[in-house]
Amino acid sequence: MFLILVGIVRVMEMEMKIGQLLLASIVVLSLLPLRRASGEATETRTGTHLITLGTRGGPIPAKDRAQSSNLLIVNGTYYLVDAGDGVLRRVTQAGANFRQIGKVFITHGHDDHTAGLGALMSVAWDFQRHDPIDVYGPPGTTALVKGAIQYFTVNAEIRWAEGRRTPLGDVFVGHDVAPGLIYQDQNIKVTAVENTHFHIPEGSPYYGKYKSYAYRFQTPDRVIVFTGDTGPSDAVTELARDADTLVSEVGSSEDVKQVFIKNGTWQGMTPEQQAALMRHEVEEHLTPDAVGKMAARAHVKTVVLTHLLPTVNEHDDYQRYVPEVKKFFSGQVVVAKDLMEF
Repeated sequence: MFLILVGIVRVMEMEMKIGQLLLASIVVLSLLPLRRASGEATETRTGTHLITLGTRGGPIPAKDRAQSSNLLIVNGTYYLVDAGDGVLRRVTQAGANFRQIGKVFITHGHDDHTAGLGALMSVAWDFQRHDPIDVYGPPGTTALVKGAIQYFTVNAEIRWAEGRRTPLGDVFVGHDVAPGLIYQDQNIKVTAVENTHFHIPEGSPYYGKYKSYAYRFQTPDRVIVFTGDTGPSDAVTELARDADTLVSEVGSSEDVKQVFIKNGTWQGMTPEQQAALMRHEVEEHLTPDAVGKMAARAHVKTVVLTHLLPTVNEHDDYQRYVPEVKKFFSGQVVVAKDLMEF
């Protein structure tokens, strides 16, 4: 019996050592620059590169698309635009090191643009991120960051008990910013305008509290504009003037209607509710025609269509939107997929 107990103890000791070695290996790997398929570390790349991490619009998950998120890499520095569900996995698949993301720009507070922020923050902290991660966005962004910190406080307290001491509030900082120039460094200049995605009724207690932004990123070699979620907007059109790339949301009110009919929601709505939904899709989102008109007026070079909403066709490639955009816009139009690079 004694020999059996000794053997069990030795096996347990060996398993503990193996576990410690595996953990150490994970930590070491997290400190190394992840590689793209080309073998080039993204941190060493010069110039401006846009990766559409997540191209799904709305809260309903998709098999092959993560929610809204884009990664700009400018001279090896990372800038994240929105952080929908799935962003952490897509960042890794793009060959980027999540620990190196220090600036995040949120267009608005809807969950399909923010649901992955907490996971990104938590894992960066787990793997010894000490430099601040600044999250910029419209009013409510600071509260969003504080809420994410609160969400993984249990995890943090367990880590603290294991020896981790960096306060969460020292690493993650939310910034509620007003429209205008909101950020500038040696790589980029970021300008924000309020768009037309929110029409909160005047009688609501939240009237005027929340806003939705579009962003213009000016780098040494390119100008890239993100519409965010918006309806037709003169402000966004002017923001996009002469941009190299317009990353635009797009959708079809008829597609949305057919999805609601298929799942039975439409039949349970009153005529007033049905009309309100259709009005929302036309006034607070962009149809392909509206994207084409905006791009033509702004004289942009390339349009990248993203924030693709679910349709009744599970395998929809959304290519039918391209000729609708090109009825008004003569430049290049691309329907984005996750992990495409521009």
